Amino acid sequence: MMKAGFIGLGGMGEPMARNMAKAGFLAALWNRTRQRAVRLAQQLEVECAESPAQLAERVDVVLTCVSADADVLEVVRALLPGLHQGSLIVDMSTVSSETARQAADLVRQKGAEFLDAPVSGGVEGARNGTLAMMVGGDEAALEKVRPVLAAMSSRIVHMGVVGAGQGAKAINQIMCAGINEAVTEALAFGARLGLDLTKVIDVISAGAAGNWFLERRGMSLLQGLFEPGFKLALHHKDLKIALDMAARIGTRLPLTEATLRDYEELLRQGYGDEDISALYRLKRPAE
Repeated sequence: MMKAGFIGLGGMGEPMARNMAKAGFLAALWNRTRQRAVRLAQQLEVECAESPAQLAERVDVVLTCVSADADVLEVVRALLPGLHQGSLIVDMSTVSSETARQAADLVRQKGAEFLDAPVSGGVEGARNGTLAMMVGGDEAALEKVRPVLAAMSSRIVHMGVVGAGQGAKAINQIMCAGINEAVTEALAFGARLGLDLTKVIDVISAGAAGNWFLERRGMSLLQGLFEPGFKLALHHKDLKIALDMAARIGTRLPLTEATLRDYEELLRQGYGDEDISALYRLKRPAE
């Protein structure tokens, strides 16, 4: 059985690593905050590596899930001394396509392979092993590691060359922005009409306007509960990546620009660690 190591034990990474352990693939962990890795390694009865390079030496595939472009490149550079011919790096972070290509170039210099494999499904999907994964890179490398990825995902789609996975993820994040704007604006409108929004959510969820976000966040946002499934600050980061990618190809994303303005107001108010449904704070009627 393929031995896997996991780097990045945040809100998404930890449950993903747990699912890999349940499937019998996980052999080692590393995290920038070491105590978090030590604690989880003890629980899962796997090794806590001293460094990314040591982790890479001891496994066949390294999976990474970190926050930002600079973090991905930092981790990849730290892995390089431990990579060997045939090593495989699968990065599940959300970064730009250009960063994915830079990381792949570094990894290939060591005779290893790199896949960019961002995911969608939020914390719930990470816990339940039902994430959707969009993969860029060599298709043969994907097939080699597919059993490992299947421990975390219910859908794995090869999108094309390195960077294509991140392109698909940018599309996903743009759509999430639009849905968030539409759902929160519409429910705020309904509140002003004096409607019973519980009934509104129930009936609309069964019709043409029904969607994942309305079903899973509608009731909680009406209650003023914004427990993060996907942190607003992270979506803000992802949308800025999408804007940068759009600028490279000479196109605009007006709805994304509007959502970023709303998010920046919420960040100023201190709500960056809340779920993206906290957008309702700006739209709901004043109490």
